[in-house]
Amino acid sequence: MLHPRHRERVAPDADQWRVVEHTVEVSGPRTAMIVCDMWDRHWCAGATARVAELAPRMNEVLHAARRQGMLIIHAPSDTMKFYADFPQRLRAREAPPAPAPADVRQWKPINPDREPPLPIDDSDGGCDDDPPCPQGNPWQRQIATLEILPEDVISDRGDEIHNVLTARGVDTVIVLGVHANMCVLGRPFAIRSLVALGKRVFLMRDLTDTTYNSRRRPYVRHFVGTDLVVEHIEKYWCPSITSADFLGGEPFRFAQDRRRRVVLLIGENEYRTWETLPDFAHRELVWRGFPCEVVAASTATDDFRFTNAAAVTRADLLVVSTRRRALPSELMAALRAHLAGGKSLLGIRTASHAFAVRGDTLDRLKDDPAVAQWPEFDPDVLGANYRGHHGAGPLTKIRVAPGAEGDPILASVNLKGFTSHSSLYRCGPLRPTARCLLLGAIDGQPEEPIAWTHRYGPREARIFYTSLGGPDDFANPAFRRLLLNAVLWCLNERIPPADAP
Repeated sequence: MLHPRHRERVAPDADQWRVVEHTVEVSGPRTAMIVCDMWDRHWCAGATARVAELAPRMNEVLHAARRQGMLIIHAPSDTMKFYADFPQRLRAREAPPAPAPADVRQWKPINPDREPPLPIDDSDGGCDDDPPCPQGNPWQRQIATLEILPEDVISDRGDEIHNVLTARGVDTVIVLGVHANMCVLGRPFAIRSLVALGKRVFLMRDLTDTTYNSRRRPYVRHFVGTDLVVEHIEKYWCPSITSADFLGGEPFRFAQDRRRRVVLLIGENEYRTWETLPDFAHRELVWRGFPCEVVAASTATDDFRFTNAAAVTRADLLVVSTRRRALPSELMAALRAHLAGGKSLLGIRTASHAFAVRGDTLDRLKDDPAVAQWPEFDPDVLGANYRGHHGAGPLTKIRVAPGAEGDPILASVNLKGFTSHSSLYRCGPLRPTARCLLLGAIDGQPEEPIAWTHRYGPREARIFYTSLGGPDDFANPAFRRLLLNAVLWCLNERIPPADAP
């Protein structure tokens, strides 16, 4: 039983897709696994290491597939000389010829009638090492970790593999191996060719990799680049499955593939960040490989109950958009532990008075051990001095603070014509340890800092704050880019260059 996943458009002409998962049953004797280019050595040292990491899990999958009667075809391209006398190689060469397209032995490039360009730039060969490795063809054979048993087949030719599949009555093929953006798609025995031959094809998405350099478009981590290519395949070519369908448990994950988690702490009633922040996270962060969770209270100003509070303990970055809320004591302890551990925080607008309750509510809660406040959060953590705000906007004058020119957080932040209809907060003077990035003013009033960075505690947690954050700000591409860059800075991730989308 397999659990394939594919993507389908929400409407025929829409560029929005939904994930579809279902269950299918396959016949072992009518199914083959093709192991694509799991070489003993790649010209890229990182690729070689990842193949070695994949191989033990893949070998277990091959054994499980054999037990179900599936045919295993080893296809380490350009190494057939090594296997010339293997009976598994002779089995492929001696299979009876089957009718086939004229291009059955040719590489299949991107098919513009069926798919757009790949979502990653692999034009440099895709080595993620720094410095990049010198290119070449060092492979001699398949990695020895993958056992080749007597009943298997060895070939790198599209016509031979087509002959074998036809002779065995195979109608379903599972492709695993490397690399998803190149050989797994383009080889004469791989996905594009198999789909053209009418086979039911599945990619084993957790046992593949890409040749992708994260210093190129779309400037995401290497493993996120692989996710994007898998998504491309699921949209335009075939469904994917995971090795868990054969081995149980969890799908394989590379040891270095650790996703940085962003948690949104939301509890305010003025600026609709309960809508704008999750939308921003979905559009800008999730596809870049940052899982996001929301910890929220309602818009009622006396609501101090926050759903999903345990997520704070899982956060690498905590985004705070609360306004004069006390927190449950356990949640406040988790927030303080997050910062004490050197983890980063990003504050949006009312975060300058996030946990400073006042008035009747303060009197009611001051002796309640179940809740906690942090009135000094603004100077202590954000490095600021919130003193209220001017009247309503628009904020018409925004400029880069002296000395902040060229700061990566400001990359591609187009300030020309940038206005905000939210009132201007009075946040200065900042602490000497804060670094102001943007200044803003309204007519007839002195400038105020509106975006800056700070460090908190002995472990110097990265802090970013902006007093912007109203609904119209989130509709502004310049603000969204500022916020994206700030998230990446907080997580110490590479910020795309100024000319990148």
